[in-house]
Amino acid sequence: MEAIVEIEDKEKQSIWLPMILAGSMFFILGCITWLNGAITPFLQQMLELTPLQASFIISSFYIAVTVAGIPSAMLIKRVGYKNGMAIGCVIMAASALMYIPAAKMQMIEIFLFAQLMIGVGQTVLQTAVNPYVVKMGSEKSAAVRVCIMGLLNKSAGVIVPIVFAAVVVSGLVEGAAKLTQEQKDIMANSLITPYMAIAGLIFLFALFAKFAPLPDLVFSEESKTSKGELKETLAHPHLVLGVIGIALYVAVEVIAADTIGSYALQLGIADYSVMTSYTMTCMLVGYAIGIALIPKFMSQQNALMMSGIAGIVTVLAVVFGSNDSFAIANLLLVPFGGPELPDPLLCIALLGFANAMVWPAIWPLALEGLGRLTGTASGLLIMGIAGGALGPLLIGLGNVAGLGAQGAYSLMIPSYLFILFYAVKGHKMRSWK
Repeated sequence: MEAIVEIEDKEKQSIWLPMILAGSMFFILGCITWLNGAITPFLQQMLELTPLQASFIISSFYIAVTVAGIPSAMLIKRVGYKNGMAIGCVIMAASALMYIPAAKMQMIEIFLFAQLMIGVGQTVLQTAVNPYVVKMGSEKSAAVRVCIMGLLNKSAGVIVPIVFAAVVVSGLVEGAAKLTQEQKDIMANSLITPYMAIAGLIFLFALFAKFAPLPDLVFSEESKTSKGELKETLAHPHLVLGVIGIALYVAVEVIAADTIGSYALQLGIADYSVMTSYTMTCMLVGYAIGIALIPKFMSQQNALMMSGIAGIVTVLAVVFGSNDSFAIANLLLVPFGGPELPDPLLCIALLGFANAMVWPAIWPLALEGLGRLTGTASGLLIMGIAGGALGPLLIGLGNVAGLGAQGAYSLMIPSYLFILFYAVKGHKMRSWK
């Protein structure tokens, strides 16, 4: 009996200690990723950018995945998942320091390069940590573990915009007011200390990932050669369609989280820099429900199907809602001392709830049965994050093309339709014939 207890304790330890490592990585990913939603309208006002120009701030962060996805998978294959996490953190820490000269010179080009490089770092980290979470336990409960990671990631998304508003904005800007050069200088200088702190924090996480006495992820079937592995991986339709699903999901996730501040700025709302927190809060609620229901009461694929439907309905509410209506705020915010915000703006935030279960559900469904190909498959799925570069650009282009700031959100509907298709049929496909 004592031997059985010891085995059970070791099994628990083998899951929970790696979960702590992975959880810390997801938290730092959340801090960096969801800071985009706060800093984009901030830089838009400080540098006097158009909405389309501002969309490049977000796009440059995500476009890095296009070029870094497969190289990241190759790097992880060579150095291991734990070392990959450490390397990703070091790249992110070094990139965060680039924001200091960018702020000093107030040059959008340097900001864009810094965003690109920090995106490379997060790609390496994502490539290492996501399969680490999926494969550390039963695949049937993988969505629950990813949900737990998502809670940490999105918790950072709630906290960071609020901290950014308190530490950096500090009441300097109001709505869409135009700034003097002196105010711009104050805003630019206010970025320096926070980004030095961010770089130091991420470096500490790199040390933790490197020296924590935890097991690395090992696949018993893993081959020693990568010859033809990419071609073999692409022969699995459920993976390829999963990559497309991830790309389209990240596009709508980024739109909901990172363009809501710019939309609020256009409406003249003073607290635009904290709006990402609203979207992240809605995502947290979605994750909590997912953890409670999956897999005991709901399968991963059913959760994904419901997410697709909820996304379509909510987008329609954004597009056809009135900015003069405050019904949602009067129901959910005002009675608790919250602000009175327009219905379409809050519907953008509610997209966070619709999006919450998409990533946790697609990952295990797309990696199912891939064995030794998991590393390469994970690199391809991480490349799907490049969809985040497309989302804000679509909104910006839709605005310019005449759809308007509100109507441009209708461009999200095809993404949710594909997510619904993947939930119903795509994840079951094992042959292209």
